[in-house]
Amino acid sequence: MKRIFLALLFAAVMLSACVVVPGRRGHGVVVVPPLPSIVVLEEEPYYHHSGYYYYYQNDRWSYSNSRSGPWVDLPRGHYPKEVRFKGKGRGDERSRDLKRGHDRGDRD
Repeated sequence: MKRIFLALLFAAVMLSACVVVPGRRGHGVVVVPPLPSIVVLEEEPYYHHSGYYYYYQNDRWSYSNSRSGPWVDLPRGHYPKEVRFKGKGRGDERSRDLKRGHDRGDRD
């Protein structure tokens, strides 16, 4: 009985750091680790974290087990609070705009 209780306690602690989201059709539930509060992207919009790949495009995030997909939409509640870019042509101004949820290209 004590072993079962310890196993359940251990599982609860381990899963509390993860996010449970619906899987692809027919695959049940997937446990996806939450993204950090600040995500820094290189020149490409991919981010790897805790065994999953995340793809950022048009202010939306998707995740997959592989960089080649298939990609599944990440629920908005699991997005990072801020996205920053390190690569060429993406300066500090763009990072500040994305932090507020606005892309400079959307203003035209």
